[in-house]
Amino acid sequence: MPGKDPNKPKGKTSSYAFFVATCREEHKKKHPGTSVNFSEFSKKCSERWRTMSAKEKVKFEDMAKGDKVRYDKNMKGYVPPRGHLLHFSCSVLNTVEESRLITQAWALATSPSSWVCCGVSRLPKTSCHTKQRPPS
Repeated sequence: MPGKDPNKPKGKTSSYAFFVATCREEHKKKHPGTSVNFSEFSKKCSERWRTMSAKEKVKFEDMAKGDKVRYDKNMKGYVPPRGHLLHFSCSVLNTVEESRLITQAWALATSPSSWVCCGVSRLPKTSCHTKQRPPS
């Protein structure tokens, strides 16, 4: 399998990750030049996050929503290099092109005997690697 694609858009950042980054910046301002004990810092951040109200978390959730919009926009234009594997549990679908073809075929299909695979959530739950639904 090829290595990581350097052209792939950076993943989505969670609201908690934005919060931790903010905590880190605050810590740097209060204690410039000092090293951080990662374990202790993580525990303090997680405790602080757990005690925050939903109102206090809104700022970080909005940042995460904005980053999700960026990610979705960038992923629409992203075409992975040939041979990169998808993250499906079914090994039959191993490239983006194959999964897109199957998803399009499913959207156009009118009968329940269309392609199905356990790794594609839009399709009905059936046995993996089958072309038809198993008998009910």
